[in-house]
Amino acid sequence: MPGIPVRLPLGLRFDVLDVPAEAGRSALRHLVPGSPVALQGDRMRLLVAAGSKEELPGLLDWLEWGTLALDLTAVGEGGLMEAPVPPGWGSTARARPPSIRSGVLRGAAVWLRPPGPGCEVEASLPTLSALGGGGDAPDLVRLLNTVATQCHRLRLRRACAQPLALP
Repeated sequence: MPGIPVRLPLGLRFDVLDVPAEAGRSALRHLVPGSPVALQGDRMRLLVAAGSKEELPGLLDWLEWGTLALDLTAVGEGGLMEAPVPPGWGSTARARPPSIRSGVLRGAAVWLRPPGPGCEVEASLPTLSALGGGGDAPDLVRLLNTVATQCHRLRLRRACAQPLALP
């Protein structure tokens, strides 16, 4: 049905780390150029190796972020991600399907870094090095630590911007 976004099943080939876009920008340096990244509104979706969702709580504890409320989540097996609009569909009105031209998909996810055509994306996804990640794969621990640090900074900045409550 036109206007209904395609949903990608998670946990089979990749999981997703969902973070504020501002925090995600800092993490891009830990990704290889072929690592897919999607953007939807003010949220960035970093594709990570399948099974990463299960590792997230333990990694956050190990990195000493586990006790803080951070604005990051991992979605894995059983989850769905809205498929981003293919690259180039937003460049001209004629290139876009009618549902996008008419604004039905306004606010749809878009690729910030699309997966390369015809290549296996799994090799470019962040993974735990000890769990079979290749030497070229980005390290999930470094990525997660960067994102957690940035999420905490955003939280502190927002807290400081709030007016003080006086008795």
